Amino acid sequence: MTVTDLRPPALRADARSLARVAAAVLVCGAAVLMFAVHVRPLAYLPLAAGVALGLAVDRRLGRDLGLIALGQVIISAISLEADLSDAGMLRFTVALSLAVLVPTLISRRVFRDPTITFPIGTGQRWSRTMWIYLAVVIAVAYLLLPYYFISSGAYLNWPTLDGGGDIARLFVGVNAVGLWDELFFICVVFAMLRRHFPMPLANVLQAIVFVSFLWELGYREWGPALTIPFALVQGWIFARTKSLPYVVAVHLLFDAIVFAVLVHAHHPDLFDVFVTAP
Repeated sequence: MTVTDLRPPALRADARSLARVAAAVLVCGAAVLMFAVHVRPLAYLPLAAGVALGLAVDRRLGRDLGLIALGQVIISAISLEADLSDAGMLRFTVALSLAVLVPTLISRRVFRDPTITFPIGTGQRWSRTMWIYLAVVIAVAYLLLPYYFISSGAYLNWPTLDGGGDIARLFVGVNAVGLWDELFFICVVFAMLRRHFPMPLANVLQAIVFVSFLWELGYREWGPALTIPFALVQGWIFARTKSLPYVVAVHLLFDAIVFAVLVHAHHPDLFDVFVTAP
C-alpha cells in the first residue's frame, strides 16, 4: 500500500481535482508566455508539462488538453502581428485554419469524439434580449473603441493603410480573424474545457488563451481591459445560447467598429463619425 493510498478518499479526490486544474492552468497559461510575453520556445515547457500532468491524472483530460496545446503550437508557428501583404495574409490563413482543422479532425477521426462541434442550425430564434444585446455591443464599441485605439496609440500596431486596396484587405482580415476567434477559442478550446470543468472556470481558462492571442495581434496598452470582459462574455453567451451564428454576429459587429476606427485613426477624413475620438 502506498502513502497515497493511506490518505482519506476525500483528500485523494481533492488532490486529483487540484492536479486537474493545475494541468489546465499550465496549458492555457502557456498562452501568456507564447503570445503575450512572446518567449518561445520557453512557453512550450509549461504547455508540455500541463499535457503530461493531465494524462497522469485523467487520460481523457490529458488528451483534450493535448488538442488545445496542439492548436496553440500551430498558431505559434507564425507571427501574429497584423500583416496585410499577400504573404502575411497567406500565413494567417494557413496557420489559423490548421489550428482549427487539425484538433477537430484528430478529435473526430482518431478519438471518435463529437465534443468539437460548430452549431450553426440550432433552430432557435433569437430572443428580444439577444437582439437588445447586439444593439448594446454596437453602442459600447462605438463609444469605447475610438478612445482606446487612438488615445493609447494601439492603432499603430496595425499597418499603415496605403489606399483602398489596404483598406479592403484590412476589412477582410479583421472579419476573417473575428470569425476564426469563435471557431477556435469557443468551439474548440472552450468546448474541450467545459467537458472537464465548471463553466465559470472553463470560461476563465479560454479567456486567458483568447486575450493572449489578441495581445500579440495588436490589442495592447490597456487593451485587456476591453478584451478580457469581451472574451468572458462571449463564452458565457455561447454557454447560454449554444448558437455559433449569434456569437459570431456579436463578434463581427464589434469588429466592424474596430475596422472603422482603425481606418479613421490612419486617415482622419474617413469614417469621421466617432464622438469619443481624441
